Formats: sequence, C-alpha cells, structure tokens
Amino acid sequence: MQRALLIVNSKARKGRFDLTPGIELLEQYGMVVTTRRVHEPRDIAAVIQRVGPWADLVIIGGGDGTLSRAAEALVEVGRPLGILPLGTANDLARTLGIPENIVEACRIMVNGRRYAIDLGWVNGKHFFNVSSVGLSVRISRRLTGAVKRRWGVLSYAITFLDVFRTMRAFEVRLNIGSRSETFRTVQIAVGNGRFYGGGMAVAADASIDDQQLDFYSLAPQSLWRFILISPLLRSGRHDLWQGVQHRRGQQFEVVTHRPMAVNTDGEVTARTPANFMVKPRALAVFVPATGGPGLASELRS
Repeated sequence: MQRALLIVNSKARKGRFDLTPGIELLEQYGMVVTTRRVHEPRDIAAVIQRVGPWADLVIIGGGDGTLSRAAEALVEVGRPLGILPLGTANDLARTLGIPENIVEACRIMVNGRRYAIDLGWVNGKHFFNVSSVGLSVRISRRLTGAVKRRWGVLSYAITFLDVFRTMRAFEVRLNIGSRSETFRTVQIAVGNGRFYGGGMAVAADASIDDQQLDFYSLAPQSLWRFILISPLLRSGRHDLWQGVQHRRGQQFEVVTHRPMAVNTDGEVTARTPANFMVKPRALAVFVPATGGPGLASELRS
C-alpha cells in the first residue's frame, strides 16, 4: 500500500476543479491519498517538508508556478513527483507528455514509470523549465491570476504585445568556462526542459534529461520581426534567425551592467549576476510508459 500526499494550489487556474475521479482511481490501485489544499502558494514548501517525509510519493496539483514553489522541498524530501496539470501553461506536463485530463494524469502514477529528470539551478534556486532575464520577467509580472483565468494560454501573447511597447534593450556578458562574449539583447533564457511560456520550445531538440542547458538571446528588433520569428519560437527553431544567439552547455554565467530580476518558471526568484548550472537526474517524476516530447529518444518509442 502506497501513501500519497496530494497538494493542490487552490489559486491555480483549475485549482478548484473536482479531483474526486482521479483520487478514486488512485485509491482503486491501493493508494492512501492525503489531500492538502493551499490558498497561498508560498505555503507549499512547508507542507511538503512537514508531511512529505512519511509519504511514498508527492502529487502536486497546479501549474508551473506551483511546481516552482515546490521544487526545493521536493529535492529535500527525495520523494517521486506526480503531476496534476491544473495551471494555465502546464509546460512541464507538456514536456513530460502528461495530459491535462485529471483521470488520465492520475493513471500515469499507477501505470506509468518513475524517471529521473534534470533540474536547472540558478543562484541557489532549482527550476524545471526555464529561467530568464528581460522581456519574460516583465511579462510574468503583468500576468495576473485574473488575466490567466480569463484568457488562458492566450494571455501570454496578449501580455507580450502590451509589454513590447516599453521594452528596453540591455547588455549582457555571457561567460562559458574560459570564454566570454558580450551582446545587446531584450531577452535571455536558459532552458532545462523543452517547453516554456505556454508551449514555446527552448530548442527543437531540447530534453529535460540530456544533462544540458540551452541558452538563447533575442537581439532588439521591431514588432513585425518578432511576429515573423514567433513560429520559430514555437517550434524551437529560432536559432535559424540571425538575431538569435544559441548556446548549449552545463554551466553559464550571465552578467548585466546593473542587477536585473531573474525569472524561474514564472516566479522572480533571483537577480543578476546569475550563475546557471544543470543538476543531472535530480528528481524522480512519474511519466507515461512511452515518455514525452521533452524526454530522451529511448523513452519516446
């Protein structure tokens, strides 16, 4: 008999959905499910630290921001993670191939497999999907819960258009080992998983288990050029555009002229200078038996 701790963020976009059918499925397979609903995302870590050690697995019901809040405590208690995608973008679930249907997501926890994924790390904070500086930080600050609930994934595009009007370029020095390069940018992102920002791809071949991080930078350009590049951002082929710098590695240092906010999975958690590194196989998660689009090829067949 397995003991499962289910933590639900009531403020997630679908945080008030009826989870009974999914819980009943888990119980049919012999799990004892203890449910904790949190009304303030900042309380998630404390619940995991307090209750998680006696559980055999921890299930998080929420979106990417909820998972980001839970990341440190999940690593600390060392329990496998089950995901119920109740947020707006659900980019980690998309990377792993976990459906948004509650029952089907729960079925993965009984019929799927445990698999160790990498985590990103920046200035002491773990992240699942992506960490960024610049444009996306301003977008995340404008993306209120009310906007997400009303517009869903479209809220990212709507907020982008609003933020673009006052966007300012900044200079970045990128250090990779002994190499250093400097360029002007409006956005830098360091990806650990495949997807971010409601389904945009960090890179066409990015995986959350390849023990690598993907760095990219967008040079300043006009709105119409951003519109032209948007299909490439969705597919992860933005490295084909001459205004994009793309690098891959296990560790990066990003330095700006003045301290700038660093976003991790939708939450502002640090400031530059920022030291990024990959933490290989840092957390076990439940994934479909055939893997997902952001897992290495040996799990996709």
